[in-house]
Amino acid sequence: MDRIASPVAISASGLRAQAERLRHISENIANADTPGYRRKLVTFQPDQDYGRDTGAVRVGRVQLDQSSLPQIFDPSNPLAGEDGYYAGSNVDLIIEVADAREAQRSYEANLKVFDQSRQMSAALLDLLRR
Repeated sequence: MDRIASPVAISASGLRAQAERLRHISENIANADTPGYRRKLVTFQPDQDYGRDTGAVRVGRVQLDQSSLPQIFDPSNPLAGEDGYYAGSNVDLIIEVADAREAQRSYEANLKVFDQSRQMSAALLDLLRR
């Protein structure tokens, strides 16, 4: 029975990982105009059980994008220095939307695998009952 549940567990881990990725993408979009905000990057790692890869995935450590923050000239801004510049955000909305679309499609693919595995398990149990 462990082999039957394995595809379900693997796709469920993908669903959780992509949902977490979407959460961080939405935080990035919400903070796109926040001065000094650095974009959050989500990494995935293989899930292991006693040193063996399970085939599942988990979210690794969330990292901050270390690219330089744009300097915005606005002398009237209270955050501006003596030269009139302040640090903006390094969030690019086009990249965030593309990442969100990729995460959405990955989520949908994992959902289809989950549903197919569930249907196959139900069909197998139906055959065993006969």
